Amino acid sequence: MLIAAGIYNLAFGVFAILFPSAMFRLIEMQQPKYLELWQCIGMIVGVYGVGYIIAAFDPVRHWPIVLVGLLGKLFGPIGMAWAVFRGTLPLEFGIANVTNDLVWLVPFAIVLVHARRSQLSRDR
Repeated sequence: MLIAAGIYNLAFGVFAILFPSAMFRLIEMQQPKYLELWQCIGMIVGVYGVGYIIAAFDPVRHWPIVLVGLLGKLFGPIGMAWAVFRGTLPLEFGIANVTNDLVWLVPFAIVLVHARRSQLSRDR
């Protein structure tokens, strides 16, 4: 699952960097003035992907990477909901939160529970 998340994040990041206006065209939203900021977000998402792939080889040891990912996947939709509530982003923009964040929340939480249980069993 972490490898899948890593590959997805890398693919999304590369897509956002190479085709920064595609997401905005897809949802028929006015493009932001500074598409470079969207490309920067793509770079950040892609870098997270590298971390997830590293964590996949030893999720118990690399649980902090998974925790940081889980927090991002939790706070991203919260920020999106706030922006929709304030009227600064259209609800359609939330499609990015579904594929980037929401689908990964439970799997990341499961990895963290597993890592915690493994650490507790080692400590005994």
